[in-house]
Amino acid sequence: MHFDYLLVIACVMVPTFLALQLAGAIRQLGWRKTLAVGLGLLALSAVFDNLLVLADIVDYHRPSILGVKFPIAPIEDLGYAFLAAVLVPSVWLGLKNLGKSASDSGHSFTLRALLRQLFWASRPISWINTAYPYAAVYLVVGHQLNTMFWLGTLFFLIPYNLLMYGINDVYDYESDLRNPRKGSIEGAVLDPKWHQPTLLFAYLLPVPFVAYLSWHELHRGNPMTVVWLVVVLFAVVAYSAKGMRFKEIPLLDSLTSATHFVGPMVVAMVATDQPLNSGTSIKLIGAFLLWGMASHAFGAVQDIRADREGGLASIATAFGAKETVRFAFIAYGFAGIALLSGIWPMPIAAVAVVPYLAITWPYLNLSDDDCERANAGWRRFIWLNFFAGFVVTMILIYSVLSSHKIL
Repeated sequence: MHFDYLLVIACVMVPTFLALQLAGAIRQLGWRKTLAVGLGLLALSAVFDNLLVLADIVDYHRPSILGVKFPIAPIEDLGYAFLAAVLVPSVWLGLKNLGKSASDSGHSFTLRALLRQLFWASRPISWINTAYPYAAVYLVVGHQLNTMFWLGTLFFLIPYNLLMYGINDVYDYESDLRNPRKGSIEGAVLDPKWHQPTLLFAYLLPVPFVAYLSWHELHRGNPMTVVWLVVVLFAVVAYSAKGMRFKEIPLLDSLTSATHFVGPMVVAMVATDQPLNSGTSIKLIGAFLLWGMASHAFGAVQDIRADREGGLASIATAFGAKETVRFAFIAYGFAGIALLSGIWPMPIAAVAVVPYLAITWPYLNLSDDDCERANAGWRRFIWLNFFAGFVVTMILIYSVLSSHKIL
């Protein structure tokens, strides 16, 4: 008995129901109407799915299904029917209500305006920071440019970032209003009229990507990829979503933020059958995790006063500016040491740590009252990430050429 198709359905249904519930579409549509439509579609599926199977138009990968049939089509098909019963009318109703509410408030609600808001909410300048780790590892370790490479890279490029930052912008709105650096490439101040559609699309856009990636890995007998994908997505949601708010738990906020960028790399490693418990993998993941924690901690310093005024907690509000900057400096240092202790050519990547140490050095004695001064260093970090990416790219190219004895 196998659960592959059921897991794929679950990967689609759970975020879909969550998104629609947050958008209020299911509540307004009504559970009775939804159930009635669902039962009607289930009855139609029971008839036509059996006809399609009987006519040998469609078939199923037998090791991936439960084996329960009604009478000759697999029972898993019913899940898709009920999902459609909820998804289609709810999305239609939700978008209709959004347009009506925008019109009533005197705002124009157009597709172009919505796409513009979603674009900026996804932090386009940071897209590469999550897509690159997945793409680089998958290509170098897996040596393939297959569908998993392209869809995985696209997922971690846009939908993943919209999920991460869109949720953050909605639930951090009050503090963002007090933060002078928001409303730029460092983060949007999302008008309340866009909160509902942002949550809707942030949760729904990843669904088809997650469904395919999960199906592909389960189909080839590698469920650990799905496990790690779920862990990474949970960390993204838990960081900002109401009721969890890991970003307000000191130290856990930096650790969770780091997993947002380390996670895509780990997913690629597992998807290409790279063992995570090898010495090289542990050092690489550890270095990247420390790097991410240091960057988050230093980034939180500039927001100490804004966060305290907004009633938000962070590693920086808990430990203060000076201690947090020193924590970031030490974490960068240990990241470099981890890389230096790795196999060749990993030690070369330690060079990329040096500019981060140089930038944080002047702020080692920064006071809480002067916390905004750290923004100058943080702005350099944004562009420094591209330099670090360049260094890593050169190392990867060298590694690939060496393995093929071209160098």
